Amino acid sequence: MADGKPLVAEDRTTRRRHVEMNHKLKYISLAVLVVQNASLILSIHYVRTLPGERFLATSAVVMAEVLKVLACLLIILLQKRFNVKEMTLFLVDTIFLQYRDTLKLAVPSLIYTLQNNLQYIAISNLPAATFQVTYQLKILTTALFSVLMLKKTLSKVQWFSLLLLFVGVAIVQVQQGASKETERDDQNYVAGLTAVIISCLSSGFAGVYFEKILKGSSASVWVRNVQLGIFGTALGTLALYWNDGAAVARRGFFSGYTYMVWGVILNQAFGGLLVAVVVKYADNILKGFATSFSIIISTVMSIYLFAFRVDGLFTAGAGLVIAAVYMYSLPKSSPILNSSPSTSRTEDAAVAETFQTKCDTKVKGS
Repeated sequence: MADGKPLVAEDRTTRRRHVEMNHKLKYISLAVLVVQNASLILSIHYVRTLPGERFLATSAVVMAEVLKVLACLLIILLQKRFNVKEMTLFLVDTIFLQYRDTLKLAVPSLIYTLQNNLQYIAISNLPAATFQVTYQLKILTTALFSVLMLKKTLSKVQWFSLLLLFVGVAIVQVQQGASKETERDDQNYVAGLTAVIISCLSSGFAGVYFEKILKGSSASVWVRNVQLGIFGTALGTLALYWNDGAAVARRGFFSGYTYMVWGVILNQAFGGLLVAVVVKYADNILKGFATSFSIIISTVMSIYLFAFRVDGLFTAGAGLVIAAVYMYSLPKSSPILNSSPSTSRTEDAAVAETFQTKCDTKVKGS
């Protein structure tokens, strides 16, 4: 129309529908994230504590990396509108021709591979609820590495929340150390605690290192995950044959795999991609709430599934951790501080936010 009024009305309707759709996706993605976080820990603990022949954790790590690469390749193919030739040329250029940029991902990939293997060790030797609470220490390590490596600043509330987090985890460990009757004969509490602490340290360093790389590059998060997956698969395969080469030769790569094991691998592979959706359609405050709620679900389900005993110490410690996670995700009150990137991001949230910014830029320029 000449006056343009129908077009304006149509644009408003489209925008309203877009807002409504994003609103629905926000809570759907959050609900799925809660289920994913809780179910992953519980399912890994379940399959790793079943009697009989266990699957090789190192082989599961390799398969998770392969599935991540395939998922990211599919997303890139969708972005290229199923033009296989265009996608192939794009990947050859960004991954192989720009090999120096790709090699930067070798360090975080090595650390992530170590972290994934350590998680299996930790969950195999700790109660699911205890691991879920203790693993939140990765927020503390990520914050500290962000301050040291990226020169970020934390608000007073965030520093206080980190103190609460440390105290809460310490209380849970005191409770766990005093409850040796909950430890199975095939479980080693010290090995599990050591594994989860090293995993938190590696998670914090790798996440901040990865964020630093993303900020200095124009590559999308999906390309970066393909690069990580290539290194992760190669390094994971080396770890597999270094630690379990004889077992693979004797039993086979997929020995001990069941439908439940495949479910765990799929859950682990796509968990990081799910966080990208959550941060895109929600925010870090709601993500922190989802993480806290998943701790509660893990604890409640552990009571019924694994006869986990909850006493006053565990309740107090877990409560402090949940409060700390939520407080740390709150935005800073100072406008000056808010102008800088938020320090409340873990490695997955940092990746997702960077991807969202780059997508918005590409859409505007197209």
